[in-house]
Amino acid sequence: MKFEKVALPYATDALEPVISKQTVELHYGKHHQAYVDNLNKLVVDTKFADADLETVVKESDGAIFNNAGQIYNHNLYFTSFKKGGGGEPQGALAEAINNQYGSFDKFKEEFNAAGTSVFGSGWVWLAKDASGKLSIEKESNAGNPITKGLTPILGFDVWEHSYYLDYQNRRADHLKELWKIIDWDVVSARY
Repeated sequence: MKFEKVALPYATDALEPVISKQTVELHYGKHHQAYVDNLNKLVVDTKFADADLETVVKESDGAIFNNAGQIYNHNLYFTSFKKGGGGEPQGALAEAINNQYGSFDKFKEEFNAAGTSVFGSGWVWLAKDASGKLSIEKESNAGNPITKGLTPILGFDVWEHSYYLDYQNRRADHLKELWKIIDWDVVSARY
């Protein structure tokens, strides 16, 4: 199986000013592509050569896990946005967030605080368990909640390459701005 990055569902400049065209071109076009290229080389003649990406993430370790995890994470990340996005989720996800966190604003506060507090590089995730209970998960490096038996719903990349050109060292500002471009239709469908 040849692994590929997900196609962007928008133009590289569509997320401006929240994420610049230059950042999308470097982050998606270079970083994400490098993970794909690396994984395709690493899995040759291994038990993962014909596996699907989720299986590779769940069952691998080391360099194979790091590259597979980053492909999986970035595929979710890049498809969570749209030009003119933002607002709040509707339906079942909105109800679950309100039940679990009290309000969407309170949820965003907790999610942003978690993302800001990830030490070094990693991800902050909204995930659900088998019963639909939500949790905010902090993961370092290529970590993803699926390795804990959870389903990732929304992930924000807190590796510096995802925001440094636009926000320099202001990770918290970057996290606050991302809410303006969320495609809640896509994200809610994951719930």
